[in-house]
Amino acid sequence: MTSKNTSTRLLLALWDLGGVQQEVKKGQLTKRIVSKSQKVADYQGIFEELQKQGAIAISKKGYSLTSGKGLEVLGEGLRSGEFKFEGTIVGTWAANALVKWISHIDVAVTGADVPVNGKSALANLSEGIASYDEFKSVALEVYDKLNYEYNFNNLVPIYRIRREIGDRVSRTQFSEWLLEMQEKDVLQLMAGEMRDITPDKRDDSITIPGGGLRYYTKLLNS
Repeated sequence: MTSKNTSTRLLLALWDLGGVQQEVKKGQLTKRIVSKSQKVADYQGIFEELQKQGAIAISKKGYSLTSGKGLEVLGEGLRSGEFKFEGTIVGTWAANALVKWISHIDVAVTGADVPVNGKSALANLSEGIASYDEFKSVALEVYDKLNYEYNFNNLVPIYRIRREIGDRVSRTQFSEWLLEMQEKDVLQLMAGEMRDITPDKRDDSITIPGGGLRYYTKLLNS
């Protein structure tokens, strides 16, 4: 097995199992990717390399896929001309996962039609965001993509949007511009209850001056 193909197949399986939203148990993942002629130990180096790249996070119980780097590495692997499934039989899960991924890409491409300074916002994910208008365009595209992909029912976690945009904007500027979007009635920042809240998710949410923490954002008129 080639390292590149196996890494991509591993990331695809983790993504399909909901690894961006929650931690996937080790046995659940290895059941999909480890064939009868292989051992889990055969994948140890690949897991370690993906963790080193920042594509996945590993705990004692399972694995999770990072929303930024992990999806980037997965996308690059699937687009690579070298990627292919080895053997004569492709598992049903793999075929269904690819169909799901294609739908995911279609949504991103549709959203990317909105230009920012003559360019697509989602097509330039490595570039910094220089203005409120550009931030609003990117934030709304990210909102739509996450809401569609993970069925958030129009209540998209703020920490997910912050992490998706990443270092294209500073943490302070992200908060200021998101608050400005609320002030201009573009969206509403909401408290609610987050059952799987962790310190890092709380830090990546937003604090309203004099109003406490807000965990979700809801697009107005949606």
